[in-house]
Amino acid sequence: MFTMRDFLGLFVGAAVTAACFVLLLPPAQCPWGVLPAEQELGLGNATTQAADLSTNKLDKAQAATVADEDKLEGLLRAAVMADNKTVIMTFTNKAWTAPGSLQDLFLESFRVGDGTAPLLNHLIIIAVDANAYEACQRAHPLCYHLHDSAAAYTAEQVYMAKGYLEMMWRRNRFQVRVLKLGYSFVFTDMDIIWLRNPLLRVPFGADLAMSCDAYRNGAHRPYDLDRKAANSGFIYVRASDRMLEFYESWYAARVKYPGTNEQYVFDREKYVLPGRHGLLVQFVDTAYLSGFCELSKDFNKVCTVHANCLVGLKDKLEKLTQVLAEWKQFRANTTGQLTG
Repeated sequence: MFTMRDFLGLFVGAAVTAACFVLLLPPAQCPWGVLPAEQELGLGNATTQAADLSTNKLDKAQAATVADEDKLEGLLRAAVMADNKTVIMTFTNKAWTAPGSLQDLFLESFRVGDGTAPLLNHLIIIAVDANAYEACQRAHPLCYHLHDSAAAYTAEQVYMAKGYLEMMWRRNRFQVRVLKLGYSFVFTDMDIIWLRNPLLRVPFGADLAMSCDAYRNGAHRPYDLDRKAANSGFIYVRASDRMLEFYESWYAARVKYPGTNEQYVFDREKYVLPGRHGLLVQFVDTAYLSGFCELSKDFNKVCTVHANCLVGLKDKLEKLTQVLAEWKQFRANTTGQLTG
């Protein structure tokens, strides 16, 4: 027979066992969701809200990127030369778009050049700040606002200073975007006036053709890259997979030459990188793509004049204004009967 002591011992043992079992169970979810106190404090869905907010921000950023790429591609389609899927591009900032500044002179040169006015239909002006974008829209129908950097280079950038170098490599990266969309391009600095169509002087077989500061020994050895100092202020680039690979190698090579611009790196790598990627690279004679480093005033030949080897916006503007005035006088004297 069980005594009362035996019965109590059995009951206490069972109770302890049950208590241990309950403690080992995972915490139960409240059957009706968030407790009132938690709901009041916003604790129950804080994590979900944070995740949703992060996702929304990501979705908006992705949507903005897609919209921006669509806008760029729309401009490229509007500007393209139908026969060869090529566009003309230039970069500008607030300092270069002020009234009476380089943008006005640049666009005027197309209008008074020999057969260059129709090329404005193929020109996209890329503005690196909001002020320049607004100024572009007042002057030209094909404008693009580059949003891909936190920095806005509104002021004049001193040659080889930090801001200048950043903008040059930023320009290089933008050119890659255009190539990825399948478009060939002519890139021109805005401190270049166009007097004739320079595309007529680009070597037919070239994958990449560039202006140069000096074209020594060029008349006898036009395919020789030696003794020709690269100037990327004017560059023609034919779109291809090989060209994209070349651009990536070009950009990667900058680490070998710290504190330099893309033009300097190109000039140092011109004997190696083009051959590695199977590209034909040529420089264009300064008789056609001229500049103040090696100035040609033969208006029967010259296509463009670049304000290279000049320091400062003021000096560039003055010298190019003088050249354009001489060109207008030349055209008046020849009554428009110019040789190509």
